[in-house]
Amino acid sequence: MARLKLYLLLLGLAVLFAFGAAAAQAPVPAQAPAQALAQAQPERPDPTLLLKIGDPRLKDKTMEVGLGAILSGETGRAVAFDRMIQEMRPCRLVYIGETHNSLPMHEVQYQVIRALYGQDRHLAVGLEMLPVTVQEALNRWSAGELTKDEFLRAVRWYVNWNFNFGFYEKILDFAKEHRLPVYALNVPREVITKVRMRGWEALTDEEKAFVPTAPDLANKDHRTLIRTIFESSDIPPQMRGAGLDMMFEGLYRGQSAWDEVMSDNSVRGAESEGRRVVVCAGSGHLLYNLGLNRRAFEKSGLAGRTVVAVTIPAGAKSVRVSRTYADYVFAIAEEAKPAFPTIGLALKKVENLTNLVVESKPTEGAASRADFEKGDVVLAVDGRTYDDINELRMELAKLRCGGEVKFKVLRSGQVRDVSLKCEKAAPAGPDAKK
Repeated sequence: MARLKLYLLLLGLAVLFAFGAAAAQAPVPAQAPAQALAQAQPERPDPTLLLKIGDPRLKDKTMEVGLGAILSGETGRAVAFDRMIQEMRPCRLVYIGETHNSLPMHEVQYQVIRALYGQDRHLAVGLEMLPVTVQEALNRWSAGELTKDEFLRAVRWYVNWNFNFGFYEKILDFAKEHRLPVYALNVPREVITKVRMRGWEALTDEEKAFVPTAPDLANKDHRTLIRTIFESSDIPPQMRGAGLDMMFEGLYRGQSAWDEVMSDNSVRGAESEGRRVVVCAGSGHLLYNLGLNRRAFEKSGLAGRTVVAVTIPAGAKSVRVSRTYADYVFAIAEEAKPAFPTIGLALKKVENLTNLVVESKPTEGAASRADFEKGDVVLAVDGRTYDDINELRMELAKLRCGGEVKFKVLRSGQVRDVSLKCEKAAPAGPDAKK
């Protein structure tokens, strides 16, 4: 199931489908296929790296990406960072993929944004992480009107997104410092869930304002990519069989709708003020230039380039990828642990109850090692009461390895103390230090 969850994250589904799993604490975001697979099952080859899809000129060609290198898909050869930035000069849209909990990948995004700003100050940043409903708060951030805590509350960061703000802090600080517009590219997750479950036709007129047209489902190469990821996941045996195709079709509708709305909003951002927009999104939305980047070009004709990072597994020096994988491919070392600990505690609000409630028994992160049970009523955390999920998660986001918070919960009529601890980081080996 662990590997299945990684793929569900990768595909950007808002709720786990049809497995009887409880709703998550926040929208389930898109992960980069290569990185998710490498972390989940490093002994297996990643089937997404060498697919013969995408640009017909290059889809039968491969390249070996060495640690620390940047390779151009067009030439198959190494390219200097500054040269890559120069080659992006004609592009109105630049897409930079990420695995959401990889700080090195966010550092790649930051460095590209910083370099593009040096080349052209008429720049904007587009974020998958937030829905368009919070755009006003993003405008206020860029104008320097909000502190970080005020921003996290205004955009409901830890309700709309599931990853520590620290992963994105440098990028958003840079935008604020230089007064760069930041565009929300996403939509309320319940809209995508409805498309996935019932199709675009089931949306209300109000919901169709977020997804104005039915997503195109006919691109064979994109379908091949998503199907490859889907079939490589550890789907429980009981779910295989006749229902598998139906499951995939719903999943594919959701993924396509997500790409559709983010491409719409990326193009709108680029055209509204004539800016160059740097789009930060999960790599699953960008691979082989088949996701939101393809759709944006088909809508607008605006030139774009895509940058994706791949992880080199520990002990390896390189990885082979298709030359259509992205316009530029970075190779970075595999992290022993994410920079910010995963909490893994799903919370919900219950009608007529002020306190927060544990939505499901934790199965991952620090909470999985604590004595939480589904239905626990949270009375206090370190002596403080909470009635807002975002507020509590803002506090939990401050935890670092070796830290601890103490919960007081009500379970079956009894008050219990539950300690949530984040494990200390393991000492770095010689390779990690290097």
